Amino acid sequence: MSLLKIARLPPLKLLNSIHDPHLLLHSNAPLTVLRRALSHNKYRRPGQPIEDKFPWENITFNFSKGLERIKKNFKLLKQEFSDRWVGPEGKSIINHMLEQNRVIWEFRGPESLQEWTVSSDEMIGGQSKVYLKLGKNDTCFLYGTLCSAPPRDGETRYSGYCAMRSKQPLASFDRKKHYDWSSFNTLHLRVRGDGRPWMISIATEAYFSHQKDDLYSYFLYTRGGPYWQDVKIPFSKFFLTNRGRIQDDQHPLWLDKVNTIGFTLGDKVDGPFQLEIDFIGVCKDFAHTEDFAYETCKRNPEV
Repeated sequence: MSLLKIARLPPLKLLNSIHDPHLLLHSNAPLTVLRRALSHNKYRRPGQPIEDKFPWENITFNFSKGLERIKKNFKLLKQEFSDRWVGPEGKSIINHMLEQNRVIWEFRGPESLQEWTVSSDEMIGGQSKVYLKLGKNDTCFLYGTLCSAPPRDGETRYSGYCAMRSKQPLASFDRKKHYDWSSFNTLHLRVRGDGRPWMISIATEAYFSHQKDDLYSYFLYTRGGPYWQDVKIPFSKFFLTNRGRIQDDQHPLWLDKVNTIGFTLGDKVDGPFQLEIDFIGVCKDFAHTEDFAYETCKRNPEV
């Protein structure tokens, strides 16, 4: 029966004609539901194997480790309550108001390296290598080899980066904890590099979902040689980026809820590299009076 004849049928006969087996489209393939269709399928890079597992199948249950984690969380909770009686971040009000320098990360043992993670384009099929270890003088020693050749997957066009980023600080029961640097205006580092330029990126707490990839970045120029260099970068110099792209709508860095800080190398110069960090801190420079170094977009300007 043609479609024109079906359109001219009355409603009752039209319903009866639906049961006509000649109008149904037969399929030779069986109707099956894929196992991964039940869960959210994330983007997978070309060449990576398909992980055919549910999220709960990767969980390992261990009673002894769970008991130790509970004790650790209650210990952190006790410390949080005791710090609030003393003052902000466990310091008295007088010391908090008069504080002009604060060391955030100091590398004085192997346990200090556990607060950092390293990554490179090897995760997407690249050839760059990056390693992190404790230096001879109890410093953070980051080294490796940079390779800008893109992977041969037919999709990736650019490659060649190595990065080191601090882990998200956590309070008791895996609650997010933020750094409050609102009393300071300058980032202070003591580094020793090989002459390569690095990118310093600071991530803050995102209030909206589309801000989760926002980073405040600025450049770190190392001069090379055997001597250490003290680098002071005002927070007003950091500019807003999203996935490596500088945004048109700029605004100052939110210092009240800082999550992580990272160092990225991507100067497209193939070869070995190294960066040694003694400490990372913040300070208050009274000679610096600049609020923000870049032009801001004024919304709803006055007429």
